[in-house]
Order: sequence, then C-alpha cells, then structure tokens
Amino acid sequence: MAHSQTTTVDTDTLMSFVFRAVDEVGAALNCALVVMGDRLGYYRAMADAGPLTPAELARRTGTAEPYAREWLNAQAAGAFVTYEPADGTYGLPPEHVVALTDETSPAFLPGFFQIAHGTVRDADRVLAVAPDGDGVGWHDHNTDVHDGCERFFRPGYNAHLVAEWLPAVDGLVERLTSGASVADIGCGHGASTVLMAQAFPASRFVGSDYHRASIETATKRAADAGVAERVSFEVAAATEFGGSGYDLVTTFDALHDMGDPVGAATRVREALRDDGVWLLVEPAAGDRVEDNLNPVGRAYYGFSTLLCTPASLSQPVGAALGTQAGPARIRDVTLAAGFTGFRLAASTPFNNVFEVRP
Repeated sequence: MAHSQTTTVDTDTLMSFVFRAVDEVGAALNCALVVMGDRLGYYRAMADAGPLTPAELARRTGTAEPYAREWLNAQAAGAFVTYEPADGTYGLPPEHVVALTDETSPAFLPGFFQIAHGTVRDADRVLAVAPDGDGVGWHDHNTDVHDGCERFFRPGYNAHLVAEWLPAVDGLVERLTSGASVADIGCGHGASTVLMAQAFPASRFVGSDYHRASIETATKRAADAGVAERVSFEVAAATEFGGSGYDLVTTFDALHDMGDPVGAATRVREALRDDGVWLLVEPAAGDRVEDNLNPVGRAYYGFSTLLCTPASLSQPVGAALGTQAGPARIRDVTLAAGFTGFRLAASTPFNNVFEVRP
C-alpha cells in the first residue's frame, strides 16, 4: 500500500524564496531599464555631471522628468546609482561609469543587457516551437539581439584577442605578422575579423556568416576601419564557407549555435593547411552541470534556452550543443571532424579559448 506523507513547509524559507523571486522580477525589468538608460543617455549624462536631481537629468538628456525620476529610483533601488536623501540627488560611482558608459572597457555591460532584452522580447517564438522541438533562427530575432551581441563581445575581443589569445598559440603571432591567410567563421558583424586585420596588416582575412544582414554590417565595419582592401566577407553557412589553404581559422562564440557543429568542424579541417590552426572560442563552461551553477553559467544557460539552442534546432541536424557544452563535448566535436590536437590555450570569466590542430 502506498504511504502518504505530509510535507511540512517552513514559512520563513517560503517567504525568503518569495522575496528572492520579487528581486528576480526587478532584475528582469532592469534589462529594459539599462537599455533605456543607455539609449536615452542617462548614464552618460550622470558620468559627465556628477550627482543630479531628476529635473537636472531630464534637462540634460532632453527627456521628460517623470521618466527620469522613476528610472533613477529604480536604479537606486538596484544599487546601480547612489541616492542622497539630504539633497535628493543621484550619482553614478566611477566604477559604474566604466561599466555603463565606456565601450572600450572589457567590463562594458549595456550590450549584455541589450542582447538579453532582445532575447526576452522574442521568447514567445521559442515558447511556440518548444513542444515540437523546432527552432528559431538567428535571422528571426530583432536587431537588439544582433546589435547587443556585437556590443557585448567586442570589448572582450578588444581586450584579449590580440594581446592574449593569439599569443597563447606558439608561433601564431609571428605567422600573422609575416602574412597569413585567415578565415573567420560565424563572424557576425565582423568585430573579430576587423580587429585582427587592424593588428596584422600583412595578413588577409575572409569572414563568413549565414546571416546576410550581419555580413552587410561587417562589410561596412571593415570599410569604416580602413581595412576593406584586406578583408572580404561572404554569406555562407559554416559548413559551406569558401576557400582553402588557410593558415588560421577562427570561430568566436558561434560553434554551439550551429545546427551541425561536426559538419562545420569538418569543413574547417578541409580548409586548413596541414600545419594550420583553428582558434575556437566558446563561452566559459565546465563539463558538469554543477560546474556551471554560478552567475555566469546562469546567464549563459538562460541565453542557451531562449537563443542559442533554438538557433541550432532551426538548422539541419540540430545538434543543440548548448551554450554551456563544456570542453569535453567541444573536443568530441573536433575529434569527430578528424582533428587530433586540442588544448585549452587561454580563458577569461566569459570565454574558453581552444587551440585545435589537424
């Protein structure tokens, strides 16, 4: 006979969870509030002026005072800005100025909030296809997803790619300096492609992505940076990008989004010289779920559920590696494609950088 058991609920534990959930709702709303502050110039105005009243912030940004007032109060409640009751002013600490206004800093955050805001706005599409296991393609998302992705990843690439990641591979900087042929797969808006081209004027670069609008933006980015003569872009799936005999192939934060990562890796192997190298950058992750139960892993699992896994499922094969695939699963992909060398070359709080060799 089945034994029934009454579960005892601890009221203090329950209410602790309820108030934590309230904080979660505030955090969800704050994605839009940070985008608002970024877009309306609230953070920049506070960075330049010091403590301000809502009326002063509204005047400096050409916005309505009620919006400035409520935005400031929400930001103060979330400790994004400070509040002085004595004179009713709000301030932006210098460290927050860097994180919220300096697009050259690897700590710059508005792009992270922008891609999250765009991802949540498209959640209904994912909810509609989840029961059947269908996907939602990268091209189906709103521009906050595309633009936020570039704005989030570009500062990290600027800080680490040329100074740390490329030098972590023996002989690679020397090869690029003397002149190499490079393919950047899944290049998006071309931030990584353009950055490498600026650093290594003797080398030539080809960026590819299946998303035509991103390739159009990348082409403009290269022209604006003055490297268009040495950089070209093509609309192509990762399994079908053009060219061969590359000294270096790079893939930045894109393999886990692909429907057929083994097929893409196989194409990379075909396109590389026998002494070439594939620099494969993926989100920071451990191999076990419990390794990723932390703030970075939480954000990445969220993106994986609503953005990256649906993108993979929208493509042929639909491998759905997930954003937190971990080094072992990534290594398995490279081995299945015929590569024999695989090592962790570098890492940051947000990325693992792998050196993959034929």
